[in-house]
Amino acid sequence: MAEIEVVDVFTYKGGGGNPCPVVTDAAGMDADEMRDVAQRHGHESGFVLPAEDDAHDFRFRFFVPNHEMEMCAHATVGALWVLARQGRLPRGSVRVATASGTVTGYVKVRDAGSWEVEITQPPGRVVPFTPARMDEVCTALGINRDALADLPAHNAATSRVKTLVPVRDPEILNGLAPDPASVEAVCTRIGSTGLYPYAVVDRAARLFEARQFPRSSGYPEDAATGIAAAALAFVLLHDGTVPPDDGVIRVHQGRAMGRLSEIRVRIGFVGNRPVGCLLGGEVAPAHLKA
Repeated sequence: MAEIEVVDVFTYKGGGGNPCPVVTDAAGMDADEMRDVAQRHGHESGFVLPAEDDAHDFRFRFFVPNHEMEMCAHATVGALWVLARQGRLPRGSVRVATASGTVTGYVKVRDAGSWEVEITQPPGRVVPFTPARMDEVCTALGINRDALADLPAHNAATSRVKTLVPVRDPEILNGLAPDPASVEAVCTRIGSTGLYPYAVVDRAARLFEARQFPRSSGYPEDAATGIAAAALAFVLLHDGTVPPDDGVIRVHQGRAMGRLSEIRVRIGFVGNRPVGCLLGGEVAPAHLKA
């Protein structure tokens, strides 16, 4: 049986993070076996396979308990961290093939047993909501419109569509208790893979807090969601909440789950045009399972 290493990705001050099972030698595994790993652990899991062409160093696959995912940021960051610890990364950048396209990873050695990992994501696509759709989303989250901040809601994506819902403050955010069936139903209607309500904590410091309620992953909430945080960064840029530069945007997530996490995003520009982002955070070993 393939060795499974569990790491916590996007940790904050040594705690929290999203647990991620990683298999770095998954060449002999089929889809059912990969999905079984995700089901047994109850978390989205990453699987490293040999590259299928000369343009890539590895191929990654990702599974949640219910199905395969095209891309998972925290599993990509976690898998690269584990590969670095195993001494299996080429020098410089790493080219990873995923079902949603090529991801480039940048892994820098800090000191013995510690690495800094960032991955690329493409420019975000941002689509504002109609008022009727906003009412549906509020109903699914169990809130009224007076709980919303004075900002628009959007469907946005770098790799997967997330629904970005601005709420007035972190207290409202962390008091949310949506029904998973309602979340799945509204996400299906609006073409989203999850609701990502967020609050502005400190606009000048570019600090935000968010929660992720996935459409149909097999669990009700994520402690840290890199794909959603990347989408949020482009929404913040679109709305003028952050200035058009490459300053770090920090997103805290997981507080309501007792797993406070931090995701860091830097948007890249050519002139005034955003061309993508770098997404990163801290990783720590959790435990090993055979």
